[in-house]
Amino acid sequence: MEPSLAKRTLRDVAAVLVVAIFMFPIAWWALASIKPYSAIFNPSGPVYTDFTPTLDNYRVTLLGVSRVEIGMEKAGGAGTTSGGASSYDSRKSLMDSAIVAVGSTILTLFLATLAAYAVSRMQFKGQQSFLFWILSQRFMPPIAVVIPLVFMFRDMNLRDTYTGLILVHSLINLPLAVLLLKSFFDDVPKDVDEAAMIDGATRTQTFWKIVLPMVRGGVAATAVLCFIFSWTEFLLSLFLTTSIRTIPVKISTFVTSTATEWGYITALGTSAIIPSFIFTLMVQKHLVRGLTLGSLKD
Repeated sequence: MEPSLAKRTLRDVAAVLVVAIFMFPIAWWALASIKPYSAIFNPSGPVYTDFTPTLDNYRVTLLGVSRVEIGMEKAGGAGTTSGGASSYDSRKSLMDSAIVAVGSTILTLFLATLAAYAVSRMQFKGQQSFLFWILSQRFMPPIAVVIPLVFMFRDMNLRDTYTGLILVHSLINLPLAVLLLKSFFDDVPKDVDEAAMIDGATRTQTFWKIVLPMVRGGVAATAVLCFIFSWTEFLLSLFLTTSIRTIPVKISTFVTSTATEWGYITALGTSAIIPSFIFTLMVQKHLVRGLTLGSLKD
């Protein structure tokens, strides 16, 4: 039965309110990123609209313009618009985060698809216990293993390397990726595999050419989650790297003993949201279908 107009209106209003509640912190974060220093640290209280928007925070963090140059420009000096050494220059951190997040996502998906397909299609003794063991690895907090990892990575010459950080992020994401992808492979009837192999396809050909394309929505959903987890991971990136600074680690350096640079923190944080948002938009069709966990049974 079609819901009444009042029920539809109430449902839409409730949906808008829920979205507004979740979006408010992001909107406030973005608003703070375009505030001048005087508006952020206004002693009389929060400033909502009574300020002149500025892109100085983005220029410092994303273009490497130093605060001295910006001060000269405002004072009428001959300041330049680019270059300049700045401890708040975050261009390298953006590149570091992109390399690690993309690399770990690709590696995780490659390993997880193979493992999930095997677990989904091949029965063996103790399978449920094995799946629980996989899931339990995700329950373990990183702080519990960070010290042993530091010594292990040091001895293997993997500390402060892209390879080491990609490996450890892949290990973190692998349990969840395997279990998610297994649920998608379970939605594909085993008759599909049997029919393909009867027609002469090998198990490998069946996996790559028949089954994997059918669960591309699940793969897309898993890729988004793996990318976001790696993009925002802080603790292991902090302990396992020195010269390589991902965005969360870089933001932590903006908190000093003398001040907390909220303008630069919000500018870099807002910029860091954009890649995840774009990635999600690119695969939104598959993401919505994948997260339903039953799209193949329509």
